Amino acid sequence: QVHLVESGGGSVQSGGSLRLSCAASGNRDNSNFMGWFRQAPGKEREGVAIIQIIKGITYYSDSVKGRFTISQDNAKPTVSLQMNNLKPEDTAMYYCASVRLPVLPPERLFELEYWRGGFWGQGTQVTVSS
Repeated sequence: QVHLVESGGGSVQSGGSLRLSCAASGNRDNSNFMGWFRQAPGKEREGVAIIQIIKGITYYSDSVKGRFTISQDNAKPTVSLQMNNLKPEDTAMYYCASVRLPVLPPERLFELEYWRGGFWGQGTQVTVSS
């Protein structure tokens, strides 16, 4: 069992920055990836950034590439998401997740079906105003 708690959400103006943190507790031995997902009202949940726990390899969705950075501190352990140059379309509830993924090509790592069996936090709200 893995318990995840997100923090750091808030309201900013377009162009601003926020840093989200996800504190993990429990047994992560069965997880090999952690990620940040988001869900806006009326829309499906989508992946934005993923990190492979052991090697630290990172993956980003096209919508956030170049603006968001995912990082981890395995000693704590925490996973963070630095979000720069925020846009109104980034407004959503942001969720942290932990899962064991099979071997997949990078373009399939964000497919939600592979994450549904993992562990999820309660989410933190990010609101970006224009």
